[in-house]
Amino acid sequence: MRLLSCSTPCCEILDVRTPPIRTASWAPPRLPTAFAALILLALCIAPAAAAPATGTYSAQPVFVFGIPVDFILFGLTLLGVAIFHHKTLQVALTGLAVVTVYKVLFTGFRQGEGVAGLMLQLHHEWVILANLFLLLMGFAILSRHFENSRIPDEMPAFLPNGWGGGLALLAIVFVLSSFLDNIAAALIGGTMARHVFKGKVHIGYLAAIVAASNAGGSGSVVGDTTTTMMWIDGISPLRVVEAYVAAVAGFLIYSVPASIQQHRHSPIVKDAPRGLRIEWTYVGIVVAILAIAILANVIANLKFPAVLDLVPVIGLAVWIVILATAALRRPDWGIMPETFKGTIFLLALVTNASFMPVEELPLASWQTALGLGFLSSVFDNIPLTALALKQGGYDWGFLAYAVGFGGSMIWFGSSAGVAISNMYPEAKSVGRWVRHGWFVAVAYVVGFFVMLAVLGWHPDAPHKKRVELNTNHTNHAIHTTTGDG
Repeated sequence: MRLLSCSTPCCEILDVRTPPIRTASWAPPRLPTAFAALILLALCIAPAAAAPATGTYSAQPVFVFGIPVDFILFGLTLLGVAIFHHKTLQVALTGLAVVTVYKVLFTGFRQGEGVAGLMLQLHHEWVILANLFLLLMGFAILSRHFENSRIPDEMPAFLPNGWGGGLALLAIVFVLSSFLDNIAAALIGGTMARHVFKGKVHIGYLAAIVAASNAGGSGSVVGDTTTTMMWIDGISPLRVVEAYVAAVAGFLIYSVPASIQQHRHSPIVKDAPRGLRIEWTYVGIVVAILAIAILANVIANLKFPAVLDLVPVIGLAVWIVILATAALRRPDWGIMPETFKGTIFLLALVTNASFMPVEELPLASWQTALGLGFLSSVFDNIPLTALALKQGGYDWGFLAYAVGFGGSMIWFGSSAGVAISNMYPEAKSVGRWVRHGWFVAVAYVVGFFVMLAVLGWHPDAPHKKRVELNTNHTNHAIHTTTGDG
């Protein structure tokens, strides 16, 4: 088994089919790409010349029909990502460039106006984005190490016969996604399904594989990019793990009908074990990467909390282990170019989301969180998560479940869905996905309300200091807009 996977939730840019088939060369528009690349570069170098933030919220939104223009531009960017599946990087970078120019010329940023405000904003965000960059690149290596351990090759031999075999396969995907990226877990599940069902995999079962890969990572800070973002942003892993109450309840809803549906379509057929030997060195490296990342974050939070705002501790810890163990097992550096493209795509969306005037969003509530889950089935969940983190006041377990699992309802709603659809092109039909995978939407709603009934909604206080709005500046902006003064 040879999987081509990555740790970035943007398989629209990656070719994850086996074997890989490239249909077109990558040629982003030069001007927006170059402009956005300079912005992202500034994030990584943390401009030393930037003065401390003044604490004054300088950005004053311009409204069109009661909606800030910032959100209109951002929404168009997300719509472009949803429509142009093979041009997502170009769309994201162009959207970032347009929003940046708009804010420099018209509204300013939280930390100030013009180019100076932009640099201060980038200085304020650089640690979070540097951590995200290092983790996404590092988790791609981790996923490939796990594949090379040959554990995925051995798994089909342990599946039971009957529809219970399909159920067990979904459970394996669910567990794998708790420590692997959801793309890797979905691809492993898709490859196993192709093997044990002799290539006859029902679209409803493919939807269930995607649901298992997304739900399995929703309660783990190393299982999904959205939860990793929460972890980096200061959310306790113990708050995120509560999402498993909903994720497990949802699993019971979609896994049984999907497994029965698949058994009727094509029963499980297992080959005799091939006697492969598990590469325990790879397994040890995977465990070490995860353990050191968690340990570094715990120590930094308990002993050196100020360091977390100055240095990308978690990301650096991951790469220290990768490089230190490279002599034992060489990392697959060949996946880095494509992973880098996917990572830049995500950073562009997250940076764009950080520019939004979150003060204008609806108040955080369980109803809002439930709605974000449905929204994530159409729009990328990364910027939605970034907006929620900027706004604050959510019960983070609910948000982790909603944005993590919600994208499973449509094939392009999550990177795992796009990855599976690249392996099985017949799944690229919204109508067939919804019709045969109806139980995924039902499971999302049932899981959400089970969690609400069991745990209740307990919003956290904003975990980041909010920047206050300068009233005098606001009044001046209003007078200027209306022509007074």
